[in-house]
Formats: sequence, C-alpha cells, structure tokens
Amino acid sequence: MNYTGAPGLEFGRGNTKIDPSLAKILPQGCKVVSTEGHGDSFWASTGRIDVELADGSAHSYFIKVISGDTGKNMVHGEFESMSAIHGITPDFAPKPIAWGTYESAPDTHFFLSEYREILDMPDPDKFAARLSALHQNSKSPTGKFGFHMTTHAGNLPQYTGWEDSWEAFFAKSMKQALDLEIKAKGHDPEFDALVPVLFEKVIPRLLRPLESQGRSVKPSLVHGDLWFANSGIDSDNGEPLIFDACCFYAHNEYEFGQWRPVCNKFGAKYVAAYHTYAQVSPPKEDYDGRVDLYKLRFNTHVSALFHDNPTLREQYVFADSPPIRYVNSQAI
Repeated sequence: MNYTGAPGLEFGRGNTKIDPSLAKILPQGCKVVSTEGHGDSFWASTGRIDVELADGSAHSYFIKVISGDTGKNMVHGEFESMSAIHGITPDFAPKPIAWGTYESAPDTHFFLSEYREILDMPDPDKFAARLSALHQNSKSPTGKFGFHMTTHAGNLPQYTGWEDSWEAFFAKSMKQALDLEIKAKGHDPEFDALVPVLFEKVIPRLLRPLESQGRSVKPSLVHGDLWFANSGIDSDNGEPLIFDACCFYAHNEYEFGQWRPVCNKFGAKYVAAYHTYAQVSPPKEDYDGRVDLYKLRFNTHVSALFHDNPTLREQYVFADSPPIRYVNSQAI
C-alpha cells in the first residue's frame, strides 16, 4: 500500500473530522455527519464522507487517500482520467470533484468524487453500449495516441507520450511495462532471444496492418484498466458504471486485452455485445492475435506491480504466448 496514514483523519470509528483542504471543496454550509471506510484498494485508503447540506438534505462523497509523490501523481492522473470519461459519457462514470493535497499532512493526497453505491457485474448489452459510445464519441485533442499526462495502472506509471502511429505507441508502452517488470523481478536469460522477436516481428506483424493499405486507427479514449472490479451497476438506477481509470487514447480493442486474463469476468457475452455496436477493426483475421498481444501488455504490467508473486511472470512467458504462436504460424 502507498498510504502511510494521516493521524486524526481516519475514516470511520465515529470520526467526522476532515482535512481543511476537503472542507474548502465541499458545499458551503454543509456538515460532515459521518465517515467510514469504503471499498478496497491495493494502494490507497478509500472511504465515504456523508454530509448534511445547508438545506438539510443528505449527500455523500467517495474519497481515495494516498501518500508520497507517486500517490500525488496517481490521484492527479485518476482525476484527469475520470474527468475525460465523464465529459464524454456522463452517465457512465461518477462525477469527479477534485484532487489535491491535505493541508495538515502535506505528504497525503486525495481524489474526491460523487458517491455511487455499486452492485455486481453490469448487463452485457448496456455495458457494451456505454463503452462503445465512450470509444466512438471520444476525440484525441491532438489527433494522436497518448494522453496529456502520465497515468498510473496500480502504482506504476504507463507510457502516455503522444504518437502518430498506434504501432509506435504500443511498442513504447510494451517496452516500458517490460522494463518495469524486469526491474521488479530480474532479468530472465530467455528474454535475450524472445524480446527482439516480440518487438521486431510480432508487434509489426499484428499492428502494422491496422495502418497499412489505406487503413487507419482512430485514437479512442480507453479506461486503461477495465477489469470487472473497476465496473459495476449503479444501485439507484441499475445502469452500468466504470471507475478507477488510467486513461489514454488508444486503439479501442486495446481495452479487451484486460478482458482475457483468467482473473476477469468480462467473458464472451460482453465482447459479443460490444461488437454489435462497433465492428472489429480490419484486417479481421488478425483480431485474436491483436487482443492476445494487448493481453500480454496487461499481464506484463501486472507482473511488475506484484513483484513478490513469481507465478505472474509465468502468465506471459513469451515463448508460449499466443501472439508469438500466432506469428510463428503465419508468414512474417
């Protein structure tokens, strides 16, 4: 966890004290009536703040608190990511309110949003409709792939530099994830042979056709870490929601790389529902290979996140990975 604590400002146990930085953001005249821990995070302390507004009505906020310079960058990136999503599909994400630093604990940083009570897995069709709308209606401010700041998946940064080509962007993103994984778990001699194959043959073979022979890829805003725990149903209206985003503009199918790891619950029904709203990118025959390549990027990053779990590296050993098998079975 990247949270070292802010004494006297813990959530729950009858505590209603909040930092002055939060008091300035909440509606004027409101009174905090309770705080409590809410949700789970590997990296932060998360909670709910219940207030009574000046008119006597009740309102609630979600807060995430984290420490250090990395924590500051994480909550800033999450605020910018959730703001981007909410600006395009406001019914698909809780409204972000602010991010900032505690006045009483300058090494403690927060992300604040409206509170939504979240239930389990969303309906595939409703979820697919909202996700495809996010992808299709978003527009990169530069026309390129990337994002205007670094965002973090977990507590590790991911590549967000602006690139004209999706192939170029993905290769740099994959390299950064791999560098972080090797830093976390050490070098494996197999990589000496396999990494060049990945970057010199596999990535060009699977991604270059997307931008060849008159084809192009639209930079679409993606959530960036869309596994089932970052989604759910709004208990008030039954509509799907997503949260805890680390966005950038990407090939829309990149999102599905996070749907293939075995820990995920976004199965074939969700993918099929999505493709009723958005077509598979041409060439269609490369679709499975592309998504497996995107899965490799996610698995590599996750292995870097959990440096004390050696089994995670086994999930992406290149020699037996689907992208390399796919390329080896076809002309390169």
